[in-house]
Amino acid sequence: MEDGEYVLLYPDGSQVKNIPGTDTPFTIEKYKEAIGKPYQRLTLYICTLEVMSHRNDSDSEDEADDEVVVRVPPNMSPLSDTVLWESLESSTPDLRSTTSQSSSGQTKSESRPKQMTTSVDQPSTSREFYNTYTDIYAPVVIESSSSDSGEEEKFQEDHSDGLTAADVVLNLSQKLDTKSCSRFNINRSNVWDGAIRGFKRSSYDPSYTLMVKFTDDVGLTEDAVDTGGPTREFLTLLMDSIKTRQVFYGKDNAKYLSFDCKAVEEDEYFQIGRMIAVSCVNGGPGPRCLSPNLFLYLIGKSKIIEAPIEDIHDEEVKKALLEIKSTTSLGELRGLTEKHSSMLQTAGCCRFMRTLEDQKKVVKDYIQWYFIYRNHHSIQRFKEGLATLDFINALEQHPSLFFSFMCYTETKLTADVLENIFQVEFSPPGSTRCQEETRVLGYWRDYLLYVEGIDFKIIRPAESSMH
Repeated sequence: MEDGEYVLLYPDGSQVKNIPGTDTPFTIEKYKEAIGKPYQRLTLYICTLEVMSHRNDSDSEDEADDEVVVRVPPNMSPLSDTVLWESLESSTPDLRSTTSQSSSGQTKSESRPKQMTTSVDQPSTSREFYNTYTDIYAPVVIESSSSDSGEEEKFQEDHSDGLTAADVVLNLSQKLDTKSCSRFNINRSNVWDGAIRGFKRSSYDPSYTLMVKFTDDVGLTEDAVDTGGPTREFLTLLMDSIKTRQVFYGKDNAKYLSFDCKAVEEDEYFQIGRMIAVSCVNGGPGPRCLSPNLFLYLIGKSKIIEAPIEDIHDEEVKKALLEIKSTTSLGELRGLTEKHSSMLQTAGCCRFMRTLEDQKKVVKDYIQWYFIYRNHHSIQRFKEGLATLDFINALEQHPSLFFSFMCYTETKLTADVLENIFQVEFSPPGSTRCQEETRVLGYWRDYLLYVEGIDFKIIRPAESSMH
């Protein structure tokens, strides 16, 4: 360059030669893997060799004003969520479009680090990327009066750097092999059957991209190529399907893992965990049904599970614990302990009550056994399934980002949210059709605002018969 030779620096000011802490020569790919961030979040610096040498000689510190972050446009996404196929019979996807890059910079006579910007050609509108793909599935959490809002506050993190779930998913998706695919033949009337056959197939590899073919009720294959739509529909239907499996029990929006002998024999806990991981890494939705208490335990944020008695599914056990918890005298507590001794002995928490405060300890120990200890094998296999494609690590490092993927959250569908889901494609500018389309777009947005302002009232069958 005109100002002379340049050197590359790490954020701490050290010169880039090897991967930090190793003797491995530096490459962008290895550096990304070492720090665990996506490409668009990597930060490096450049300065002239003359300035670098002068700094080393004088042992002076760099000023903060001389540091310039290397920024990559947010729409730079090197991996598509699906692949384009040459034919239905082809077993290898054909990546027809590539992302081209060009860098530009200005040189000045100033002896200070230069800002380096990177410009990327806009991808084709027909190509969908993980960041957009995931944003559609990730619910926008709105402040709600629901009790779940308080649970979500436990997962709050500092995301001042603007990191989103789409960024994390994009980083995980780099490990997907876009040159190979795993094929699934799915019947919409029984999604689970086709999914479990596909996931248990000996040739299945979770790092392969998904290719889904739906069949109708008579077994005829639809004449369509999976360019993303079938995969997204399959993952959505699959997440809805696993909520009804015997491995879960509890409220529809706050489920816990339950031990089931048949599910253990078929290793269903592992398979469901793997299905969730594969769905999220491939840009699909999560189950959105786990109890926040179970989610806290799974990601290691809590060593014990702090579930209320009301979450216990067994009515007799729930009634017994409520009796013990609500007792007001030591004599009554000892009588209830003897009455429910068989139940307490099974959980290993039957003890002599010395004070009234012991009732809290007994209830707490039983809840821990009920939700965790007796389901230890189930939970471990479920976590091993979630570890597919390193998804469990993403949950542990960014619990607040994935809370709405794993647990139920109430969201308010607004006109802005619905409007941002769709991308308008206009006819050529200046054409008559384009002018008409812009006029229609105004009507469409006005309609969304109108619907948002309507106060809908649920009319029950008895009320509707009166009108």
